[in-house]
Amino acid sequence: MLQITIPALILAAGRGERMRPLTDSCPKPLLTVRGKALIDWHVEALASGGFTRLVINTAWLEEQFAPHFLGYQIGLKPNEYQGKQLSISYSHEGHDFGGALETAGGIARALPLLGDVFWVLAGDVFTPGFQFSQAAVERFMASGMLAHLWLVPNPAHNLKGDFGLSADGMALNLPGDCLEARYTFSTIALYRPSFFKALPFGNPDGIKAPLAPLLRTAMDNQQVSAELYTGAWTDVGTPQRLAELNQSDNL
Repeated sequence: MLQITIPALILAAGRGERMRPLTDSCPKPLLTVRGKALIDWHVEALASGGFTRLVINTAWLEEQFAPHFLGYQIGLKPNEYQGKQLSISYSHEGHDFGGALETAGGIARALPLLGDVFWVLAGDVFTPGFQFSQAAVERFMASGMLAHLWLVPNPAHNLKGDFGLSADGMALNLPGDCLEARYTFSTIALYRPSFFKALPFGNPDGIKAPLAPLLRTAMDNQQVSAELYTGAWTDVGTPQRLAELNQSDNL
């Protein structure tokens, strides 16, 4: 069966203030969880799904990423990774603009390296069982939506959640005082470039822009679908959460 080989953008530009002092000398996505870097869990999961064209946006300590992926990166040492050849390229926000451009600004900057449909996920979440599937991409391509999000049950640090989910699979921009259930955005999503049309293509001026306002506007326009993922998921945002993951044997 022919595979759809869309690219994936792994967000890795943030400073990781809440993870200090661990992130004073190491970017958060390169911190180790159960024997390998956080970002490596994503690389393996994407490759297992057949998605081997990767883009990583960087800023804080960005010079550490290329050496980390030296064994994977085509152009340095081409190799086969679990039978699938990887291609890794970078969007260096630190080099180009002196710092991270926030989520939407960073995605817009990376658009020339992406395509008509692409995955996006944060490099600092841990979700070892998530499957990046061809079927999900096919459904999204056929849907006409501008974005498709994976939501998760609310963790203790985000009990009010982010967005609602309708019975027919639409993401909902619910007000904070709404009694309807809301869920947490996992950071994992599929997008089309037109979702980011509010920003110049390639973001040549390095505009800093958050993602949430764009998502809420698109939800109000019925352009964002979603589904609930109930597998293991952790926002590795503090040293305590990292320590808890490394102390637990459960995936």
